[in-house]
Amino acid sequence: MKPILLTLLLATCSSLLATAQRPNIILIFADDQGYQDMSCFGHPKIKTPNMDRLAKEGRKFTDFYSVNPVCSASRAGLMTGCYPTRVGIQGVLFPNHTKGLNPNEITIAEILKEKGYATACIGKWHLGHLPEFLPTSQGFDSYFGIPYSNDMGYDPKMATAKDIVLRDGVKMADLAKAKGRKPLAPLMRNKEVVEVPSDQRTLTKRYTEEAIKFITANKEGPFFLYFPHTMPHIPLFVTPEFKGVSAGGLYGDVIEEMDWSVGEILKTVKSLGIDEKTLIVYTSDNGPWLSVGARGGSALPLRGGKFTTYEGGVREPTLMRWPGKIPAGTVCSEVASTIDLLPTFAKLAGGAAPTDRVIDGRDIWPLISATEGAKSPHPVFFYYKGNTLEAVRAGKWKYRSGPLDIASKKAGKKGKETALFDLEADKSESTNLIKKHPEVAERLKKLIADFDKERKANSRPAGARK
Repeated sequence: MKPILLTLLLATCSSLLATAQRPNIILIFADDQGYQDMSCFGHPKIKTPNMDRLAKEGRKFTDFYSVNPVCSASRAGLMTGCYPTRVGIQGVLFPNHTKGLNPNEITIAEILKEKGYATACIGKWHLGHLPEFLPTSQGFDSYFGIPYSNDMGYDPKMATAKDIVLRDGVKMADLAKAKGRKPLAPLMRNKEVVEVPSDQRTLTKRYTEEAIKFITANKEGPFFLYFPHTMPHIPLFVTPEFKGVSAGGLYGDVIEEMDWSVGEILKTVKSLGIDEKTLIVYTSDNGPWLSVGARGGSALPLRGGKFTTYEGGVREPTLMRWPGKIPAGTVCSEVASTIDLLPTFAKLAGGAAPTDRVIDGRDIWPLISATEGAKSPHPVFFYYKGNTLEAVRAGKWKYRSGPLDIASKKAGKKGKETALFDLEADKSESTNLIKKHPEVAERLKKLIADFDKERKANSRPAGARK
């Protein structure tokens, strides 16, 4: 065989092999689910057999982090592989806001789409509800879901479908007058509102049905399904079939319906014969909304919850499954984060993270696949709340200076806490060691100052409608 023909043949074979090895990727992203809020993470009442199956047949991550304790910012980090302040998203976006994730940012979906993936976002977006910021402008072929949190109102400037469904006696004239955080969250398909207010009782079910349709239509692969649930963010809703089924109350009902959804996804990939071609990742955007009491979840044994940079605000219950690629029944205790999913997915797809801008995430496939000797790519990990860098973790040590958690305030404590914790011995952050190890605290404090200086020098603006 002539050398040139042999070269072409080898190149073709290599390309085909690479294509064959590219996994389908399903990323399930809960909203405000606490660290303990599944059986395999220790909840005594909520039953999650399908989430537990992900752990049994895959890998459980005990030290997996979001990068901000609130919705929009955490999702910006996920989509871009960056600390969200680096891309101009510091907090929560509301229906009256005219900004969103900058279309100039490169998202997971855009990277995978470039590599031949079919892409869909089904669920809560919350990175800008105006057309230029919606999923179909950010690398997704299709979108079905609520553009922001389910406790928010309706923006009358949004485009509506000709056959829009108006529920609960609502009229278009009423929507035009809607102000504030009235529970009138719209349901969208692509860039049009199709239902107001969305029937939140059926959202988990309808999202799941849409997800199954997408998976089935793209079974030849590869595909990327981003499946960010609306729940268990308050207000809580479930279908009648799941109301009252959980010993964990209404919150438990919601989680158990989400667990059913995971089961439907697992059944679908199995029945289509693509089980061993599909990576499934389950995690959450931030910790539980503890201030709402029984309607919120639990971060135990961690301290704090949503809105805080204590562990309970940003350490998330995380599971990953890919039969034959991820060893079953294993546990990873290395530090990893949602910002690592972009470079990891990019590599699995035969691509790479952007090199023309700063990306904070790192490829964690060695951790996911349990490669012998694999260590966290984050010897130092930072905790932002809004635009403020409140804490840092370096190995077992965590230095934090910020507002107290709800439990501390209820106990009569005031102000903020400056503390040093040993997370290996004290993951509940109950013992302040700053007086015992002041030199460690000073070293970590300097890491905060140095990184925040770099971040400010290499930040990019959010998208803004002019």
